[in-house]
Amino acid sequence: MAASELYTKYARVWIPDPEEVWKSAELLKDYKPGDKVLQLRLEEGKDLEYCLDPKTKELPPLRNPDILVGENDLTALSYLHEPAVLHNLKVRFIDSKLIYTYCGIVLVAINPYEQLPIYGEDIINAYSGQNMGDMDPHIFAVAEEAYKQMARDERNQSIIVSGESGAGKTVSAKYAMRYFATVSGSASEANVEEKVLASNPIMESIGNAKTTRNDNSSRFGKYIEIGFDKRYRIIGANMRTYLLEKSRVVFQAEEERNYHIFYQLCASAALPEFKTLRLGNANYFHYTKQGGSPVIDGVDDAKEMVNTRQACTLLGISDSYQMGIFRILAGILHLGNVEFVSRDSDSCTVPPKHEPLTIFCDLMGVEYEEMAHWLCHRKLATATETYIKPISKLHAINARDALAKHIYANLFNWIVDHVNKALHATVKQHSFIGVLDIYGFETFEINSFEQFCINYANEKLQQQFNMHVFKLEQEEYMKEQIPWTLIDFYDNQPCINLIEAKMGVLDLLDEECKMPKGSDDSWAQKLYNTHLNKCALFEKPRLSNKAFIIKHFADKVEYQCEGFLEKNKDTVYEEQIKVLKSSKKFKLLPELFQDEEKVLSPTSATPSGRVPLSRTAVKPAKARPGQASKEHKKTVGHQFRNSLHLLMETLNATTPHYVRCIKPNDFKFPFTFDEKRAVQQLRACGVLETIRISAAGFPSRWTYQEFFSRYRVLMKQRDVLGDRKQTCKNVLEKLIQDKDKYQFGKTKIFFRAGQVAYLEKIRADKLRAACIRIQKTIRGWLMRKKYMRMRKAAITIQRHVRGYQARCYAKFLRRTRAAVTIQKFQRMYVVRKRYQRMRATTIALQALLRGYMVRNKYQMMLREHKTVIIQKHVRGWLARLHYGRILKAIVYLQCCYRRMMAKRELKKLKIEARSVERYKKLHIGLENKIMQLQRKIDEQNKEYKSLLEKMSNLEITYSTETEKLRNDVERLRMSEEEAKNATNRVISLQEEIAKLRKELHQTQSEKKTIEEWADKYKHDTEQLVSELKEQNTLLKTEKEDLNRRIHDQAREITESMERKLVEETKQLELDLNDERLRYQNLLNEFSRLEERYDDLKDEMNLMVSIPKPGHKRTDSTHSSNESEYTFSSEITEAEDLPVRMEQEPSEKKAPLDMSLFLKLQKRVTELEQEKQSLQDELDRKEEQALRAKAKEEERPPMRGAELEYESLKRQELESENKKLKNELNELQKALTETRAPEVTAPGAPAYRVLLDQLTSVSEELEVRKEEVLILRSQLVSQKEAIQPKNTMTDATLLLEDVQKMKDKGEIAQAYIGLKETNRQSPQDYHMLNEDGELWLAYEGLKQANRLLESQLQSQKKSHENELESLRGEIQSLKEENNRQQQLLAQNLQLPPEARIEASLQHEITRLTNENLFYEELYADDPKKYQLYRISLYKRMIDLMEQLEKQDKTVRKLKKQLKVFAKKIGELEVGQMENISPGQIIDEPIRPVNIPRKEKDFQGMLEYKREDEQKLVKNLILELKPRGVAVNLIPGLPAYILFMCVRHADYLNDDQKVRSLLTSTINGIKKVLKKRGDDFETVSFWLSNTCRFLHCLKQYSGEEGFMKHNTPRQNEHCLTNFDLAEYRQVLSDLAIQIYQQLVRVLENILQPMIVSGMLEHETIQGVSGVKPTGLRKRTSSIADEGTYTLDSIIRQLNSFHSVMCQHGMDPELIKQVVKQMFYIIGAVTLNNLLLRKDMCSWSKGMQIRYNVSQLEEWLRDKNLMNSGAKETLEPLIQAAQLLQVKKKTDEDAEAICSMCNALTTAQIVKVLNLYTPVNEFEERVLVSFIRTIQVRLRDRKDSPQLLMDAKHIFPVTFPFNPSSLALETIQIPASLGLGFISRV
Repeated sequence: MAASELYTKYARVWIPDPEEVWKSAELLKDYKPGDKVLQLRLEEGKDLEYCLDPKTKELPPLRNPDILVGENDLTALSYLHEPAVLHNLKVRFIDSKLIYTYCGIVLVAINPYEQLPIYGEDIINAYSGQNMGDMDPHIFAVAEEAYKQMARDERNQSIIVSGESGAGKTVSAKYAMRYFATVSGSASEANVEEKVLASNPIMESIGNAKTTRNDNSSRFGKYIEIGFDKRYRIIGANMRTYLLEKSRVVFQAEEERNYHIFYQLCASAALPEFKTLRLGNANYFHYTKQGGSPVIDGVDDAKEMVNTRQACTLLGISDSYQMGIFRILAGILHLGNVEFVSRDSDSCTVPPKHEPLTIFCDLMGVEYEEMAHWLCHRKLATATETYIKPISKLHAINARDALAKHIYANLFNWIVDHVNKALHATVKQHSFIGVLDIYGFETFEINSFEQFCINYANEKLQQQFNMHVFKLEQEEYMKEQIPWTLIDFYDNQPCINLIEAKMGVLDLLDEECKMPKGSDDSWAQKLYNTHLNKCALFEKPRLSNKAFIIKHFADKVEYQCEGFLEKNKDTVYEEQIKVLKSSKKFKLLPELFQDEEKVLSPTSATPSGRVPLSRTAVKPAKARPGQASKEHKKTVGHQFRNSLHLLMETLNATTPHYVRCIKPNDFKFPFTFDEKRAVQQLRACGVLETIRISAAGFPSRWTYQEFFSRYRVLMKQRDVLGDRKQTCKNVLEKLIQDKDKYQFGKTKIFFRAGQVAYLEKIRADKLRAACIRIQKTIRGWLMRKKYMRMRKAAITIQRHVRGYQARCYAKFLRRTRAAVTIQKFQRMYVVRKRYQRMRATTIALQALLRGYMVRNKYQMMLREHKTVIIQKHVRGWLARLHYGRILKAIVYLQCCYRRMMAKRELKKLKIEARSVERYKKLHIGLENKIMQLQRKIDEQNKEYKSLLEKMSNLEITYSTETEKLRNDVERLRMSEEEAKNATNRVISLQEEIAKLRKELHQTQSEKKTIEEWADKYKHDTEQLVSELKEQNTLLKTEKEDLNRRIHDQAREITESMERKLVEETKQLELDLNDERLRYQNLLNEFSRLEERYDDLKDEMNLMVSIPKPGHKRTDSTHSSNESEYTFSSEITEAEDLPVRMEQEPSEKKAPLDMSLFLKLQKRVTELEQEKQSLQDELDRKEEQALRAKAKEEERPPMRGAELEYESLKRQELESENKKLKNELNELQKALTETRAPEVTAPGAPAYRVLLDQLTSVSEELEVRKEEVLILRSQLVSQKEAIQPKNTMTDATLLLEDVQKMKDKGEIAQAYIGLKETNRQSPQDYHMLNEDGELWLAYEGLKQANRLLESQLQSQKKSHENELESLRGEIQSLKEENNRQQQLLAQNLQLPPEARIEASLQHEITRLTNENLFYEELYADDPKKYQLYRISLYKRMIDLMEQLEKQDKTVRKLKKQLKVFAKKIGELEVGQMENISPGQIIDEPIRPVNIPRKEKDFQGMLEYKREDEQKLVKNLILELKPRGVAVNLIPGLPAYILFMCVRHADYLNDDQKVRSLLTSTINGIKKVLKKRGDDFETVSFWLSNTCRFLHCLKQYSGEEGFMKHNTPRQNEHCLTNFDLAEYRQVLSDLAIQIYQQLVRVLENILQPMIVSGMLEHETIQGVSGVKPTGLRKRTSSIADEGTYTLDSIIRQLNSFHSVMCQHGMDPELIKQVVKQMFYIIGAVTLNNLLLRKDMCSWSKGMQIRYNVSQLEEWLRDKNLMNSGAKETLEPLIQAAQLLQVKKKTDEDAEAICSMCNALTTAQIVKVLNLYTPVNEFEERVLVSFIRTIQVRLRDRKDSPQLLMDAKHIFPVTFPFNPSSLALETIQIPASLGLGFISRV
């Protein structure tokens, strides 16, 4: 269609405006061909008539649709012209706060003049690996594209950064280099990337300055080549500089500054090291005060100086060189203060003893007189003579400034040279990326030689840029097979020829410089004569003969000829340079000038040290020595041209990437856009040229699928074919009649400018018509619904009104009836009340009369009753008195008679007691008991030996019972005393009762008086109470109010406390998670370092030669109380590494590791201190031994044995100490022999001695460890036997045990057992380490000695006391035993009947004697005799009970013995079954029938020590997880390993346990290192590691873990070893495996997330595809190979099924799922925040649908309580934010309350990025975003924009016991574990 057809009513156009450059207007009526005026209306509502140009009749440019405004790529705009570009940049910069925009291949960067949080490491990680079109424009995207193309195409790259001063070129280049440094890393340990970044502060300090346009303007151009190796890691860099602005050193314009380094020096003048520079304030020096602005707001020059010095140090510039640099810079400042005094018009002089010159000469180390002379004179040389000529004051000042500029330029080049040396690559460079930071096109009011060179360089760069853009367009058309027509683009070769061709401007300038009397005027005339009227690009100003004009590609520039020749010559007097070269005190100064003739120029780079770049045809920048003198004579212009040609050759040999920096305003205001300045820069930087080239062809390009998806609405159903390409062709032929407006390529459709806007208009019209139809239908439906609601409401109102009226009438009737009823009852009530009053009065009178009569009768009856009672009591008292007298007399007579009869009976009883018959009668019952005892004695004689053993136990019990009885007697005595005291208290209490009775009578009398007073008081009180009640009611009300308030306050306090408690709980949980995360991050870092160590070790093993044959001894034993055994292999290898390196011939000349040397030195000092402390302790021990020598002789033999062992041990330790002392002396002597560096070489004596010491110490430690472990193993068996006893029997046993220990080893074991038994607390075990085990062993011996000493001394006295009594008892028992034996011998000779009678007679005789003995003993005290008999009976009863108990114990032990004998038999049968066939053949076979029994397995697996590696290999290293997961029970390897550990624990073999656990851990690590990227493998071993950990807990024997076990499982608990430390090691290993699993998950899910969650249209047709530019986005249409949401869900199903098959704990699965969902949410949200095209309403709907599908997956898997859904909350809220209304304050409040999981930066970013896909959607207003920011300013959240997608939640492993019985586990043959057997 014709372009004029688009100019219809309501079409919007751009018209020129002098203020805003372009203004938007709207057509009021259609344009018709031939119209000369357009009727327009501006946006502010003003109407105007726009006149068309009568010659060209060019219509104003059309405005793009609103949906295209704000696009990431300017080439995506339908109308490509200057106002569209300007408006798009402004909208993005002002409204969306986006500073980067693509323009085809160019990245346009607008300086925001504000720090933005878009350059962090999280942003770098987000852009790393992404396609350039998939993310929002960014400098990181350009850097990533360059890095990717370098690796993919193997071609060097360049990033060309250009722009005006203050546009941000240096910052952009800096961020590009930071990206390369972060992404690529360093190929060595030299931190090259840090050095590359550290070069920026140095170059900025010496090459940047404040200008009126920029506070940090680069006053030189630089090209940095960052070198990479074959793995594309940074290995070095090289810098090339261009055209330093030397004039700034001596002159600065108003509001400008000199170079930063001068002000940094002045700000740091107070530092001690700078005192010698004699610096002061910047306003003191002439070279720093001319601009009048010595301070930059927000910049601390002193702090910047610290950064500069740190950067210099990092780049290898020593402190002495740094001070030399600062001396030269300070000298330049003092030189600027040198003043001259005129003697006449042609001569001048320096004032005598001029202070600035004196300081300058002192700093430079030159003679004052010589420098003062040559500052005021110059030397003229002719062919025959040499003259010294004085110069005028003006010439002297110029010469002084020229010298200062020359010194600074040489210093600048010297620093650049040293920076290049520091960045020089140590290995061969494979490729490079160059970053060109160069000045943009410049035009000022006065333009001189510097502006001419800058614009010349920009002409060359623009030519290269145009050619590259043209080439890319041509390649695109040829690729798509589009007919190629030549595009006319601006070629600036004529302008370049004007400058650099023969007889060009530079050529004429060089020629004029060679003339003896050449001047700027004569050069200008030559220019006029040569080029004026001959070259269209050269012009002469009308009013000047000393200037010329050149038409550059950007603009016309007028150059002033004044100063061109002088600047081109760059003259400095040679005599002044010679004076500086002659400095002998300052070595750095001559170094700046010594090779000056070999340097290209002070303004060009110093290319020494550069490495030739691969695959680039770049000419070397270094000149040949033969051309040195000639090169030195070249002018600045010629040198700049050569360096520019070299740069262009480099750029042409690379793939360029362009960054154009735009300065938005001249006032450095943040986010302020000046359209005029922006248009000037867009024209100058080539952006509009790119647009023009694109617009000349087919700028809009769509793939067929994208076109179909966008414009499907314009097609009818019959138009849609199976072939998308043919469908698009058919539709386009109908929609656009002019076939020249589009072309069909192989994969894309190409459109002319404006055609996409036309298609968008048709699409919008179609959608508008559809919307109108939908609105019409919906509005009709809504109105009908409204009418129906109104009709229904009217009927309802009528019904309610009528009902109301009926109810009112009914109410009236009810009220009337109620009034009649009330009257009736009221009248009845009045009559009834009158009757009741009269009746009540009558009854009251009757009651009073009757009461009076009854009271009189009652008083009379009461008097009669009291009289009768008095008579009764008097008569009874008289009768009782008479009876008592008679009773007392009768009792007295009875007592006398009974006393007489008792005396007679007593005499008779005494006579009977002495007769035997009486004794027999008394002891008839005792004979039966004696018979029973006789039978017991007969039975005990049969077991005589056992009774002897029990006798000692009975004696012990006897002693204890005796003690008990004694205590009982004491208690009885105490109770008797208490009873006596109680009787005394009773008597006293009776006396008190009598007193109280008297007091009672007094009290009763007082009571009457008190009662009288109480009546009065009662009356008063009642009045008071009434008053108090009133007050009480008031107080109650107040109390209730107060209680209510207190209750409310308490409730509020409770609620606040509950809230605080919840908050504190949450905070504690967060702190716990943070601590857990920190610990797990440390584990992750440890595993990474461990892998790095293994890799380096493998590399070293490959590099070194084959070592000599020999055996390397490793640690075989380790302390069981330390965790060092966990990684024994790694530690041992690390410790043995220096020894191996010494033994290997290829490493003999390698230097000693200084860190190891220092560690060994520290170890030597520690050993020396330990030796000294041991020596002191030995001395103290000897003194104690001497003092205790007398006491030792009296001790039993056991103590002598102990001291003998102690002395032996002391002698051994003394010999070891002497040996250590001699070795230390040898080491110190070797170390002090020489201080040369060779002392640390491998062949040096110190090195050999050190290694010998290390070897001997390690061997000694091994021996000591073995001894300690042997002693600890004996501790279990010796612990019970060597416990301290309190009885003589135990002491005797201990003595016998010690005497049985014949050798020193057994005695040592016993002492170690004592030491371990008597140790106060088990916490001391952790102190046993390799450094102190011998010392602790010795300390334990001493403690055991002291303990035995004190115990023996305390026991000795008690034993001696008891010994006498026990000896007496033993003697009596022996005699009694002899008598018993004689009696038995006699009884055996008698017949059975007589035998019983004799034994009874003998026993009766014995008992009689015993009774008589005790009777005589207690004759004076019958109570004691009675107590003795009671105790005798009790003792007999106790002995009988103990005897019964012993019988029961014997029977129980016999049963247990039978059970154990049965088990031993079964074990012997099992061992017979496990005997190999060879053993069976060797042994004689007996034909015995062995009955087969069913084996009772104990849940253990036995294997041989030599089969351990085979077990690890088959069960861990070569196991296939898939086969195990599918066919066998989950966690089978973990069960097998634990059953093997159980058997080693059963055998009490600590070496086997340690070896198996260590091999298992190392085997799992090897498997994960080998197959760590396989999800099944990592999941399988995570599951088995957790199961192994749970088994160690479940069967550890700890009560907390045993409560879930069955009784059978509790029998399987470990019995000998506590593996708590190994559980911690396994827990750490599980954490590392979990983190590796998360990394594997992330690597698998990462490519799917963005495509499946964001780009793919799960709901088809909701989001239309917008037009895209040259940087194509990844298609959102589901092509083959692209990931969809179904792909993600399938992958999640795969992960979940694999974990379930492997038997992973459910809680652990939940944590893995939570981590997966966090990764999905974080990656999706991060991409959403970095992609403007994804922030739309329809995309929010797509995201919410995708999230709902993920939630449905969680519900299906029953994982909703895993916390995974909560991790998606930020993404859900972001999707909701895209869909909610964003207009009013209520919307803002709703957004703030809804988006609590998003940070303020993220909310504002989403609102800024929100882009309508259709024109019916509205953009978010800037004012609304400001409202959101104001409401959220108090929210305290992280300023970070992106979520940390690499974050890993801390993992926990909740205890999950297994119900599987170990004895039921079968070992399948497929595992190849036939060498292990079940036990």
